[in-house]
Amino acid sequence: MEVVGMLGENLMWVAPQVCTLSTEQQPWRVGEFALLFATALRKIERSAPTLLRLELDAAATASAQDLAARESSCCAFFSFTFTPAEPGAVFMDIQVPPAHITVLDGLAAQAAAAQPTAPSGG
Repeated sequence: MEVVGMLGENLMWVAPQVCTLSTEQQPWRVGEFALLFATALRKIERSAPTLLRLELDAAATASAQDLAARESSCCAFFSFTFTPAEPGAVFMDIQVPPAHITVLDGLAAQAAAAQPTAPSGG
């Protein structure tokens, strides 16, 4: 396994050996997910260890679908599903088999790090 993304000292995700994306391209892909999360992520839900649901701004649907298709082409264990959510939003469900939970953990951590924090009441 190879570390391809870092945030500070925390591992953000690991590309398993079955990933066919070149080592040189892997940091760029992590950056593409970071940009998607920074610009379109609204909510994160982890209902099961193998399933991550991201609520994205609907304006990012086409770019998110393109990114998901490219990711699936190099890491065939990923399953991406898009469904409409409330007006102006779309759900991006990301599922992996149990053998690749750690990859999904890293992706979830990267998303969480990009998610804006709610203002505290006072």
